[in-house]
Amino acid sequence: MQAIDLSIIYVTSFAILLVGYLTAISSKDLIRLLIALELMFGAVFLSLIPLFYALPDPAFGIAILTIFTSSGELLVLIAAIVTLDRQKRNVYTSSVTIGGDKI
Repeated sequence: MQAIDLSIIYVTSFAILLVGYLTAISSKDLIRLLIALELMFGAVFLSLIPLFYALPDPAFGIAILTIFTSSGELLVLIAAIVTLDRQKRNVYTSSVTIGGDKI
């Protein structure tokens, strides 16, 4: 791979990661937060592509670890969304309380 190809992949990965961070910060409900987190994990997967070209064995190990982390995060967040929906009858982050205080 040439350096220009690698830079395009990394710039795209960084742009997707930035969109995911900005969406997570400004999300008003848990569904948008879930989408933002998946965007961030997608950016991590995209950044692994050049690593597979240079070092395939370590890249495979990192990819497996990232897949398990992403799937675990997804299952926990889906469980949180279901639990919040059952308790509050909505999925808006404004209804989440911490220590009795409204966020």
